[in-house]
Amino acid sequence: MKYSQKTLVRIAKRENNTKRNYLVVNPLQGKHVPVSPSKALALFSDLADTIRGKYAGEKLLLIGFAETATAIGAQAAIALGTEYIQTTREVIPGVEYLFFSEEHSHATEQKLVKNDIDEAIERVDRIVFVEDEVTTGKTILNIISVMRKEYSKDIKFAVASILNGMSEEHRMLYEDNAIDLHYLVKTDHSRYGEIADAFAGDGEYSDYSESDGQRTCSIGNSDNTDSSGAVRGYVDDSDKIEQKVQAVPIAGRMDARRLVDAHVYEAACRKLFEDISATCTFPANKRILVVGTEEFMFPALFIGAELEKIENEVKCHSTTRSPITVSTEEQYPLHARYELRSLYDAHRRTFLYDIDAYDQVYVVTDADMSEDIGVDSLIHALTSRNEKITVFRWC
Repeated sequence: MKYSQKTLVRIAKRENNTKRNYLVVNPLQGKHVPVSPSKALALFSDLADTIRGKYAGEKLLLIGFAETATAIGAQAAIALGTEYIQTTREVIPGVEYLFFSEEHSHATEQKLVKNDIDEAIERVDRIVFVEDEVTTGKTILNIISVMRKEYSKDIKFAVASILNGMSEEHRMLYEDNAIDLHYLVKTDHSRYGEIADAFAGDGEYSDYSESDGQRTCSIGNSDNTDSSGAVRGYVDDSDKIEQKVQAVPIAGRMDARRLVDAHVYEAACRKLFEDISATCTFPANKRILVVGTEEFMFPALFIGAELEKIENEVKCHSTTRSPITVSTEEQYPLHARYELRSLYDAHRRTFLYDIDAYDQVYVVTDADMSEDIGVDSLIHALTSRNEKITVFRWC
């Protein structure tokens, strides 16, 4: 078997979440744990293979869930040659939404752009929801219920997830609703909460969200309070070394929060890489980190995979809204947490985990860069271990 619980499952502890105290961290997903981007994209393509040929003659629409499954859904849609859209928690001007809830999450509100679903619904035979993991399946049932109330057409539904931890009761509920399930690995979540509680939570917690750019750091303390925290020239007061951070706008953005043809989206990401290549000379035979931002994961993974092709050792992961406890145990997936302000909303806490030292760091984002506090906090965290950082904004 190519994948198993051993290769795809690490248990972490959620911070102050009474609905579900654990989080399943996939070390190959490219979200929380730095990973080879080509390995992550290969995993996502393998998920697409679980439904390849199953719905011959049907027109499919794939929907990836924000924020962790946005890249999974995009790569799966590319592999299958379908249309694609992701859910979002961001504000998109001038659109209507279909709202639904993700009850166990730290950020429960999810939405889809209704205008785009209205456009696609008449030509689609089946909607396939793409997730990193499905445990109860309640979130997907919530959006299916919303769609069935909104649209008169008898749409078929399916779910493709890397992990499936559904009980027999929940599986039967899906069967009764004629919702097909596809996955790579079946998991048993019965002891995950107990496993999470056993970890000490004594990792390193660093807060880079302060407005003056100062860092506070503690060991084994995740009780961080909300605060605020400016890129261009940067002064790291801990060592008085000025950090010069280059921010480069790249035109031609395609937003997967709106309905896209997956192959057109892939071509746009390739054009993004080519345009970035025209602005700078990518190194070869170097150790490189590519960082995505929150829901904006796939373009970072795509660029990272292209950099691997020119003989670089590349790692990729993204900032996230998920507040996860970090711990020093070797088997624990995350050991250092960097608290930031969001590039999309300065009032939002975000996090990056396990920053290492690299020859070059590239941040790839579609944020409008108006939230200086957010940009500054991310750069300041990265400069704690790195000197060469370039920010590319797809606009």
